Amino acid sequence: MDRSADHSTTEQATDRTDTDQTETRPDHTDTEAKLARLEDRWRRALADLDNLRKRYAKDLDRERAAETARVSAAWLPVLDNLELALAHADSDPQAVVEGVKAIRDQAVQILSRLGFERHDEVGVPFTPELHEVVSVVTQPDLPSGTVIEVLRPGYGENGQQLRPATVVVSRPEE
Repeated sequence: MDRSADHSTTEQATDRTDTDQTETRPDHTDTEAKLARLEDRWRRALADLDNLRKRYAKDLDRERAAETARVSAAWLPVLDNLELALAHADSDPQAVVEGVKAIRDQAVQILSRLGFERHDEVGVPFTPELHEVVSVVTQPDLPSGTVIEVLRPGYGENGQQLRPATVVVSRPEE
């Protein structure tokens, strides 16, 4: 009889632990519902990101085309003036030269408006960001590294440069 009494207390203890585990164990349906909601949010975020990438790619293409059109339109007067100069090529040569100089000045102004200032200064110190040295000449009366001749002007500044100026610089006598 001791065994049956022992057995009945064990069953009661087992029953209590089963109910305790059911009460403390989270409901699987709640967890699965949360997981489904999170997966849905994740998929929507991925779809939104993909749509955003596509929209930005279209916007970028549109902006590039618009900028190309603006820059091309800025150069049209230069082209028109070159054609006028060519049409008057048989007239006074000095007038053609003056016309070509005016067209060059117009082109320099356009580059300046686009953010690319012309650099063709002589007598300034050599700057590696703005100048490209192609020759060094001995000049005893000038400090070393002074630009003494600009062979080809440069356009732009340090951060945005189309090309550096091609220059000849001085060095002291040896």
